[in-house]
Amino acid sequence: MLVRQVVASYFETNCWIISRGQNQECIIVDPGIAQPNLVNRILEEVNRFNLKPKAIVVTHGHLDHTYSVLPLSKEISMRTYVSKPDRYLLKDPFAALLKDGGIQQLMKFLSRENIGEPSDVKELQDKESFEIAGLQITATLAPGHTAGSMLFEIEGEHLVSGDVLFAGSIGRTDLPTGSMQEMKKSLKNIILEMSDELNVLPGHGVQTRIAVEKRSNPYLQSDFLDSIED
Repeated sequence: MLVRQVVASYFETNCWIISRGQNQECIIVDPGIAQPNLVNRILEEVNRFNLKPKAIVVTHGHLDHTYSVLPLSKEISMRTYVSKPDRYLLKDPFAALLKDGGIQQLMKFLSRENIGEPSDVKELQDKESFEIAGLQITATLAPGHTAGSMLFEIEGEHLVSGDVLFAGSIGRTDLPTGSMQEMKKSLKNIILEMSDELNVLPGHGVQTRIAVEKRSNPYLQSDFLDSIED
């Protein structure tokens, strides 16, 4: 399987390009924020390996993961897959951001023309399995970072974790629709039940493995997961 990483210049969000190999169809996960958008950098990678994009996959609705969804879908006609709870954030990403946060300030200098829902959107349900670009994908709802955060297991080999799980850490839960209690449930009931062999492709930072995170990530240990919030 071919996995390519394009790191957006703002917030260092990982955009993943995943295919069965060169000269094949591919999916594009979480095209984030760049100036004017991330489209050209994505196309450079796509063209380098002679790939044919078939779908955009969104792990959650935060703007640093969705800013280039609309312009990319206009450049290449393809369907966008997103969870039902987070779909509205494609149109209104600011609904899940702090009013005085960094992205809100950044948008004073970036174009709002990139914000909006693409013409072809598929809402994903929890535990829905589907095939795109010859890849078998299972989507699992894992709320906590946002209400509609999703994990995508691909071919039983890779886990696209968005901002649910990072190498040695997890995503923040203090933004609108976030919840620490929901995050703990997702980590305990979903992440800890996953195969140790899964390679994790996170929304930020480096790749890791489920086995490594189970062993060393402080947020996957019982003293954290079983603690009670005040």
